[in-house]
Amino acid sequence: MHYVSTRGKAPALGFADVLLAGLANDGGLYVPRSAPRWTEDDIRALRGVRYADAAMKVVAPFVDGELEAVALERITRDAYAGFRHAATTPLVQIDVNLFALELFHGPTLAFKDLAMQWLGRVMGHVLRERGSRTTILGATSGDTGAAAIEAFGGQPDVEVYILYPHGRVSDVQRRQMTTVRSRNVHALAIEGTFDDCQRIVKELFGDPALRRELNLSGVNSINWARILAQVVYYFVAAVALGAPERPVSFAVPTGNFGDILAGYYAKRMGLPIERLIVATNENDILARCLQSGRYEPRTVTPTQSPSMDIQVSSNFERLLFEASGQDADEVRALMSGLSRGGGFAIPRGTLDIIRADFSAERIDEAACADEISRIHRESGIIVDPHSAVGLQAARRALRASPRTPVIALGTAHPAKFPDAVQRATGVRPPLPKHLADLLDREETIRILPDAAEEVAGYLVKMARAPA
Repeated sequence: MHYVSTRGKAPALGFADVLLAGLANDGGLYVPRSAPRWTEDDIRALRGVRYADAAMKVVAPFVDGELEAVALERITRDAYAGFRHAATTPLVQIDVNLFALELFHGPTLAFKDLAMQWLGRVMGHVLRERGSRTTILGATSGDTGAAAIEAFGGQPDVEVYILYPHGRVSDVQRRQMTTVRSRNVHALAIEGTFDDCQRIVKELFGDPALRRELNLSGVNSINWARILAQVVYYFVAAVALGAPERPVSFAVPTGNFGDILAGYYAKRMGLPIERLIVATNENDILARCLQSGRYEPRTVTPTQSPSMDIQVSSNFERLLFEASGQDADEVRALMSGLSRGGGFAIPRGTLDIIRADFSAERIDEAACADEISRIHRESGIIVDPHSAVGLQAARRALRASPRTPVIALGTAHPAKFPDAVQRATGVRPPLPKHLADLLDREETIRILPDAAEEVAGYLVKMARAPA
């Protein structure tokens, strides 16, 4: 299988090269030239299988023989062996036709583990085969950083630098990055927002000399392998509720658009998804965009769901590319409008195609808190603020289509956001045993200004320092 850039100026690559490249050298994002199409029998074959076995079936066509079957099996089984629930991603019924898909049973208590544990192993395998080293550079709004540090910590062929917005992540999220003692991982607090961190990462990837010197690679959802690994749980959840005979919808707490984009590719493969519901908090650029057709970032508003406090959703570029019929010229023009004028209008035909699959709901702070409180009051279940945004959006979708089950993605463990949960429920959720002492561990915090040249200088200084 070949992968092409959304901006059309980079060479087509195979899976392994896309894995290591992360961002295309023309500034675009890699996507498969075409997605494999599954039959109903292919979907039925996932019934009753373990999560790792389902993952191998889903990712195999995209890897397309670039990993030997034995290696792919070992990598995939190892990736999910340490999850704390036997089902890996259990479904929990919240209400009539309303379900939560718990994606937080991995080592760092967030859905990012499901992709990052696989990505870390497959990238390590490819690097060893090639006798190569890489410097991983990523930005996080809270959860990606901890998941990447956990997945890559201690790997001899990898140096990891994660940028996070200083003072804009929860204490638990920060400490999961700043208390790690693996010498090859580094958390850098940037004096700005997540969008600033993401911009810096893209600028540094756009510097050919720096990219060559450090052999940069990315693990944000700009990396196609992250999206691919997340496609799996859409299939697993839909099959558990009766697919392919029974359609389902998904409500996804959305910031950078990667998680819901995985659902879009699952639908393109043939999974019967009726609607993909974009659930935003008060940083509602995607809800505004789907309503008006204009993509226009505003100032980031801090909320109790900080991982969604994003105004520039990188993966939306992939959707624009697919919805435009893979028209790279159109995408380049739109992205140019974003960089020069601060926004763009989606062409009508492309917008109609997007609206056929997606709808959106804006969930404000009060509605989010009410949802956390309601679920605890009615069922005793405690959910975090991000999951609550998804569940509230799912309830609204059910009013319009009550017969179709809606699965809301439970993206984080409530103990990652104990203050918000306690305000809503009166209960302070404890951390699982393996992280019980997290708040007592010693932190190492490196603060850098919101400036790409400062970050670049720091990376080069560290790379040239004697071992």
